[in-house]
Amino acid sequence: MKYIATLLLAMTIMVGSAQVESPSKGTWKTLGKITFKKVYDELMGFKVDMPVFSDQIVALEGKEITVKGYIVPTEGYKSHKEFILSAFPYNMCFFCGGAGPETVMEVVSLEGVEFSADPIVLKGILRLNDNDINHLMYKVEEAVIIEED
Repeated sequence: MKYIATLLLAMTIMVGSAQVESPSKGTWKTLGKITFKKVYDELMGFKVDMPVFSDQIVALEGKEITVKGYIVPTEGYKSHKEFILSAFPYNMCFFCGGAGPETVMEVVSLEGVEFSADPIVLKGILRLNDNDINHLMYKVEEAVIIEED
């Protein structure tokens, strides 16, 4: 009987401390499900990698998503309403060669966002880009900063 009570107590503690993955953590994982195809770009004069989005990603087009990431400071920063968000801190992000292009997105927010080295959580409408090499493959529009639960 003592063994059963101890076992029940241990299971209660384990279940109570189990962490549920937040929607923002799963978003980057889903957005990483892409492949690339080589397409000749007339302006550039050579083949470039263009994304081929999985069905899971295509299903998110035009839908509201929640994502957690890091603001990447950029030169030519138009305003605090337009910025780049990365799944990883600045020193590990795509622009430093530490990750792939699927780990960054353009963000257009409804209100100005102050730069922070800490991660932020935002929600907004996802747009996909598989044809304009002058923009990132993901863009979140109408973004607002939220508090993660």
